[in-house]
Amino acid sequence: MPELLDSAIDEELRAFFAEARVRAGPYGGHYAALWESIEHQSTGGKRVRPRLVWSAYRGFGGDDRGLVTRVALAFELLHTAFLIHDDLIDRDLVRRGAPNVAGRFAARALAHGADERASAVWGETAAVLAGDLALSRAHRELAMLPVARECREALLDILDHAVFVSAAGELSDVVSSLRGTTPAIESVLATLEHKTAVYSCEAPLAAGAVLAGADDESVAALCRFGRLVGVAFQIADDVLGVFGDPVVTGKSSSADLREGKRTALIAHAATTPSWTAISDRLGDPALAEAEADAIRDELLRCGALDAAIALACEHVTLARHELDAAGLPDGLRAELGEFAQRAVERVR
Repeated sequence: MPELLDSAIDEELRAFFAEARVRAGPYGGHYAALWESIEHQSTGGKRVRPRLVWSAYRGFGGDDRGLVTRVALAFELLHTAFLIHDDLIDRDLVRRGAPNVAGRFAARALAHGADERASAVWGETAAVLAGDLALSRAHRELAMLPVARECREALLDILDHAVFVSAAGELSDVVSSLRGTTPAIESVLATLEHKTAVYSCEAPLAAGAVLAGADDESVAALCRFGRLVGVAFQIADDVLGVFGDPVVTGKSSSADLREGKRTALIAHAATTPSWTAISDRLGDPALAEAEADAIRDELLRCGALDAAIALACEHVTLARHELDAAGLPDGLRAELGEFAQRAVERVR
């Protein structure tokens, strides 16, 4: 069944981008190329958010595939928008091993005779506009749903909350990465919840449940589960971002260290004698691979890797407890329990 949804989402995305390219044509080749870049950015993902929408909707008895696909599409476009903007904030030009929107437009500028500074402006401008366009369409998908007004307003409230909280989390993530600051695990976990867990897990689950007509208590339980499991997944992602194989993850294993990203790994290290050796190098844009390896060695030595994995496991346990305590439909509880378990299996 998940494969059917993935196929439906891909089909909807292709139709959407085909229409957008036609609409963009009268406004010039660069604008059409921008839409091609957005489409490229939306491909290759795991479709986690659409699957969660589908799981909650089907779990509560929903059976309108066309309707749930449009809601799932909205959350996939939201994810695309956030990825584009996140790459811009991190000054990354690559996503999943290939040039992202900014990277493609920077290269386009060079091909049109621009110098290095102008190409950077092209890339940054394209990324801002691309993210805004995807975000706008996510809202439109929900606003135009052929459902009762109360349901449509509830879905728009879920989306609005996700955007609002994610923006707070993104800002906190940037502010906390300032060199010289000492991260606390409480602030790291709050940032993970706000920046990622709410929009990636809580909101899609809530949207699917609301669309199916689930009661408020069940929706609230899914929200609690989504926040907990979303944090677990992000802890695992941050571990893979430092200790993972770049060929598998599609990203550099040193980028987070150069950025000085405050993760559960770093928060634990800050409480150990290894912090002095780590903090001196962490957040250096010119960090060499040998120095990154030295930081990894210190993270292993001080127990940061084991502590981060244990924290992810703890969040999965708490998430599964929410499922068991809520009295959710058996099929949905089993499906989400398996989803939660995968969060920690990736890093063990």
